Amino acid sequence: MGSKARKDARHRRLRRRVAGVETRPRLAVFRSFRHIYAQVIDDSVGITVAAASSLDAEVRGQRDGKPKRDVSSLVGALVARRASEKGITQVVFDRGGCKYHGRVRSLAEAAREGGLTF
Repeated sequence: MGSKARKDARHRRLRRRVAGVETRPRLAVFRSFRHIYAQVIDDSVGITVAAASSLDAEVRGQRDGKPKRDVSSLVGALVARRASEKGITQVVFDRGGCKYHGRVRSLAEAAREGGLTF
């Protein structure tokens, strides 16, 4: 079983228990080798309420020369700000099958500092 298969199995196992509803949407994180993406998703209707990534213009100007973990913190703070503008304060965290450390953890901690509760 390769590393991608193990990650997919962790994500399937996690998604059995984690679902976003209107009152508490899901904060989904996707981590690629270069970038990180975060979406606040209402699974009951299947829409993305708020999103942020390391490719956003607001983050792009600040990320030059910073380690990926610090860029993840910027993305976490941005997604928290965008979600709070839509009136969302509580979410369910979906780490996307990734282990909770490094970039995923720094994004989650920055989102908590930005006002999201999970």
